[in-house]
Amino acid sequence: MTELVSYEPATGAVLWRGVTSDVDAAVSAARAAWPNWAAAPLSDRIAKVRSFGSRVKADLEIFADCIARETGKPLWEARNEVESVVNKVDISVKAYADRTSQRRFDGKPGTRNAVRHKPHGVLAVLGPYNFPAHLPNGHIVPALIAGNAIVFKPSEKTPAVGEMLVEYFRKAGIPDGVVNIVQGGPDTGKALSGHPGLDGLLFTGSAQTGIALNRQFASRPDKILALEMGGNNPVIVWDTHDMHSAAVLVVQSAFLSAGQRCTAARRLIIKQSLYDQFIPELKRLVDRLVIDEPHAEVPPFMGPVIDNEAADGLTESFLALMSHGGRPIRHMTRPQPERPFLSPGIIDVTNMRERPDIELFGPLLQVIRVETFGEAIDEANNTRFGLSASLIGGTPEQYNEFWANSRAGVVNWNQPTNGASSAAPFGGVGLSGNHRPSAYYAADYCAFPVVSSEADVPRAMIGIGLRDDMVAFSDDSAVESAK
Repeated sequence: MTELVSYEPATGAVLWRGVTSDVDAAVSAARAAWPNWAAAPLSDRIAKVRSFGSRVKADLEIFADCIARETGKPLWEARNEVESVVNKVDISVKAYADRTSQRRFDGKPGTRNAVRHKPHGVLAVLGPYNFPAHLPNGHIVPALIAGNAIVFKPSEKTPAVGEMLVEYFRKAGIPDGVVNIVQGGPDTGKALSGHPGLDGLLFTGSAQTGIALNRQFASRPDKILALEMGGNNPVIVWDTHDMHSAAVLVVQSAFLSAGQRCTAARRLIIKQSLYDQFIPELKRLVDRLVIDEPHAEVPPFMGPVIDNEAADGLTESFLALMSHGGRPIRHMTRPQPERPFLSPGIIDVTNMRERPDIELFGPLLQVIRVETFGEAIDEANNTRFGLSASLIGGTPEQYNEFWANSRAGVVNWNQPTNGASSAAPFGGVGLSGNHRPSAYYAADYCAFPVVSSEADVPRAMIGIGLRDDMVAFSDDSAVESAK
């Protein structure tokens, strides 16, 4: 077994130590526990999940502190994440009743038809580091309500939060083996995703990993695969008189969570005539943002990115954009070379011959100037991704045009690109997902429909295609005489 160590990105202090897990043992435990869990009454499963939510709520500050320390996000944001974990329970109970409810309807005379749903079996859940409790929990809770058993692998960058999340399920009385955790790096993830004992896998993370999983599952149509990946999300700023509010919405879109949200705006598409008025307002607001460690006395707007490797990659990406024709509006800086704090970077890439269509997962915003609204929509769709898009300003008619022509799963007006409601479906198209939206629609991929035609007693006859009894008797007699 290999030792794993988790460090606090803001301080470098060791937060957690552990070892890699035995994937075979975890899957075997889940397979053994699943039949009894699936057979338990739905009301019992819901009661256990509600107990989980109550225990998390009681420990909100403890859990939030762990999330803040391990991710580096501000404590206020970590508290919001824990509240999302708690709220997911009621949302998932309602979604299961709504999306997978039992239905009965009349069939042929003397019969009835029914539609019910069954769990898949043992599902793997691969979680990300940016919302290490909320996002995997968004898979686990609806999967448990549906009657599945879980093998959860948290990101190797946030193992402590993953361990704490699973411990709350255990404390809630979820039977042994129903929720399992495996710790480890990419090799552990590959061993889990390829395990023959799985009936499916639910993933939130990068497009690169999601594409690899899609290829791995291509020959297994019998297994459910739900992919929620990232985005190269556009935010369009068009005709508006309130430049400050527009700047606030762009900052929230691009720089909340230090830009480490799959729905974060990566590209600001702005009307050329607004550029000279809007960009200074945006810069003034960004210059005021407090960037500090999670527990700072003055609550920060954002903390560090997850680790030095991520910070190095983002600063290198900013320099690469500059070297290929990008014009810096606000330089990305690294105030503490030994720690992954970054100041937001803003760069005009309008004149770049080829813009990289990748998800730069951090506080880096690319600006593109256009002349017409049609060009703005074309530029917004100039990506292989399709998760989130937002229009700030414009008329109702322009928003209708934007909505109709945007290729994205989340399309907003005068709202940030991020912060989607858990009471709605969440997912994207292209490299952002495989048409398995999560959040409220997670119930859809946690169980499969079974249709039944039923009657209380067997009563049947064949009304056509049979010979008459006497003809059949005569034929049989003739055969006997010939012998």
